[in-house]
Amino acid sequence: MDYDVKDLSLAEKGKLRIEWASMHMPVLGLIRERFSREKPLEGMRISACLHVTTETANLMLTLKAGGASVVLCASNPLSTQDDVAACLVKEYDIPVFAIKGEDKDTYYEHVHRALDHRPHITLDDGGDLVSTIHSQRQELLEEIIAGTEETTTGVIRFKSMERDGVLKYPIIAVNDAKTKYLFDNRYGTGQSTLDGILRATNVLLAGKTFVVAGYGWCGRGVAKRAQGMGANVVVTEVDPLKALEAVMDGYRVMPMHEAAKIGDIFVTVTGDINVIREEHFKVMKNGAILANSGHFNVEIDIPALERLAKQKRRIREYVDEYTLEDGRRLYLLGEGRLINLAAAEGHPASVMDMSFANQALCAEYITKHGEKLEPRVYRVPEHIDKEVARLKLASMGVEIDSLTEEQEEYLSSWEMGT
Repeated sequence: MDYDVKDLSLAEKGKLRIEWASMHMPVLGLIRERFSREKPLEGMRISACLHVTTETANLMLTLKAGGASVVLCASNPLSTQDDVAACLVKEYDIPVFAIKGEDKDTYYEHVHRALDHRPHITLDDGGDLVSTIHSQRQELLEEIIAGTEETTTGVIRFKSMERDGVLKYPIIAVNDAKTKYLFDNRYGTGQSTLDGILRATNVLLAGKTFVVAGYGWCGRGVAKRAQGMGANVVVTEVDPLKALEAVMDGYRVMPMHEAAKIGDIFVTVTGDINVIREEHFKVMKNGAILANSGHFNVEIDIPALERLAKQKRRIREYVDEYTLEDGRRLYLLGEGRLINLAAAEGHPASVMDMSFANQALCAEYITKHGEKLEPRVYRVPEHIDKEVARLKLASMGVEIDSLTEEQEEYLSSWEMGT
């Protein structure tokens, strides 16, 4: 078996951590049990480019239980948990190409090695498999049925490809499932981002001015959690509707050039490039902390920060100190990459349970219905979204009402008024 991981001796530790995550992923567990019996993915080759975490490991085991032949590579150079990668290779015979801290060349070499599997289905988190196939590996397109995308950044990329008429195969936007973005993006990103910042810095959030760039579902979650720990939250936005919502939610809203002057901690969650840039660095406080929870390390203009700095040193494991010409010091966390995965463990397993349940069920849907799909971006079928929600509620011991016949008739009629 071909693979490339840091150290197979880490496998035992990884196995225990995968087991711990599994206990907090009951929905995926139920799907795995059914997949083991029914083998709905029999004969399917799946290449996955995802964060190599304990939660992802449980998704890989579920797909394999369903009969698929799976290969995994990392979707970010700093997000790999090396013990998990080792365990998947050594204990479960799943080829993994991922090493935490790998350089850009190695990262893309791993992407290509995952694509050497000649997949029928691709699972992406950020879109690197799909973009590499379209730009460099078009010979693979003939066998690909469809793919899925896990995060906002990738969905944006694929919708752009669809608009330009260059998307060659269908993509199901798992990120747009309600059981994904309303929970994973909001509660997962909110908690794990703060977890990463605190592990990297051990700073007190209470009393700090905490600037959140972007008020999508990830930004909402980060702002709420920071507020809950006593921070004074400022939101920056370009969308007037989201900005208005942030104001109504009780946050101060202002342009980044104003927020830059007062912020103690900055977090970008926009999916766009150079959200914090040279003009902002020049007015920041001494000691300002910069972090990113968007998928790519482009939201903070790191090249500009490098140009402005007269000195750079690593002061803590995930903290780079940039000393500017005037003596001010700015601190960049996790090299500007996803701080929740660079310095922490990513989203809690219980929220990834729903996201990866969607992935597994969408892989099954593609196997059954993918040949009928056109090369465009699709939403997760509603019946899958609702099934994931139903299973999650059941696992939590929560029951809900059902409509009476009278209520169903009322909702479907127009004759009955006041």
